[in-house]
Amino acid sequence: MQGNFSYHNPTKLYFGEDAMSHLVNELRSYGKVVMLSYGGGSVKRNGVYDAVIAALKEAGKTVVEDPGVMPNPTYEKVLEGCKLVRDNSVDLILAVGGGSTIDYAKAVSASAYCVEDPWTKYWVKQGSPDCKTVPIGTVLTMAGTGSEMNGGSVITNRKEGFKRGKVFGSELFPKFTILNPRFTMTVPHYQMVAGFFDIMSHLMEQYFAGKADCTTDYINEGLMRSLVHSSRIAAKNPQDYEARANVMWTATWALNTLLKCGKGGDWEVHQIGHAIGLVTDATHGMTLASVSLPYYRHVMRDGLHQFVRFAVNVWGVRPEGKSDEQVATEGLGCLEAWMKEIGVVMHSSELGVTEQNLQQVADAVLILPVGYRTLTREEVMEILKESM
Repeated sequence: MQGNFSYHNPTKLYFGEDAMSHLVNELRSYGKVVMLSYGGGSVKRNGVYDAVIAALKEAGKTVVEDPGVMPNPTYEKVLEGCKLVRDNSVDLILAVGGGSTIDYAKAVSASAYCVEDPWTKYWVKQGSPDCKTVPIGTVLTMAGTGSEMNGGSVITNRKEGFKRGKVFGSELFPKFTILNPRFTMTVPHYQMVAGFFDIMSHLMEQYFAGKADCTTDYINEGLMRSLVHSSRIAAKNPQDYEARANVMWTATWALNTLLKCGKGGDWEVHQIGHAIGLVTDATHGMTLASVSLPYYRHVMRDGLHQFVRFAVNVWGVRPEGKSDEQVATEGLGCLEAWMKEIGVVMHSSELGVTEQNLQQVADAVLILPVGYRTLTREEVMEILKESM
């Protein structure tokens, strides 16, 4: 372990089949008015909405409904939510759904009383809130983003032509989160496996950085092995409770800030994926899947030691009689085989990337000076072409 860090995660988490039984007591800790934010009709079809409404009524809350949060939440929708918060003097935002709904709730919380332009302050200049924020609670229905236990908020600004992430501090972490694996079992298969890869991408983005022997990497490797094992079971039998519970728990720990302790990070795959999502409105996890192999093969030699470790410790590659490059390449081959096995998208062209919009995607990629190699704009285009 090298460097200095502090670790604090204030989110109170309830996990398991009886997790919802704690919602009423949590709600009683906040004011009268609760804004209920959710996406389309899935939470109503699967019964989660009715269970949440029942808890809100039992807790004596006045409910302000805020439906229609889209899979890639837009800044325009954020501004609508901000108006609802101000007009109704909302005391708590309860986000029911997946990561997009929770990301949206954080954006609304930070922006509702911001006197500056929130997009510029938070997502462009990466500033911190110096205004009143609204507490957030969550009921999670899809495992993947880890947003239920962190400060991350990814928002799309179509007018500006960018999709950007802002990692807020602990003041924007959800105050509590309800994780019942049963709630994830009605998610369509495509979205489920997209979530699997989103989790893996979070793990890899934090793993492929640094050169020191780091305890955090050992934790990460265990999470990756657990994800691979459970995702294989869940892909074949989505109703397997143990597998879905393990995936859900892994997703939370993959991005609740633990794995960055003593580490740097990469996150360039996410920047490329965000650009694809901006142009095509494709599912986030699938955009990451479509570019990960081209990206990691591009930077593999720059972080060869870590890619060798990945191959041996995560995938069980035997290194005897092989060069480091052969071992690392075999490890990425194992990653590719797992991706095909669970059924994620392997090419960005499947998501709507074309020769005609390729330059638009490339122009929207934010290049970060992180990981083992800082890309040039030409390398971004090369990786995108390889992804097709």
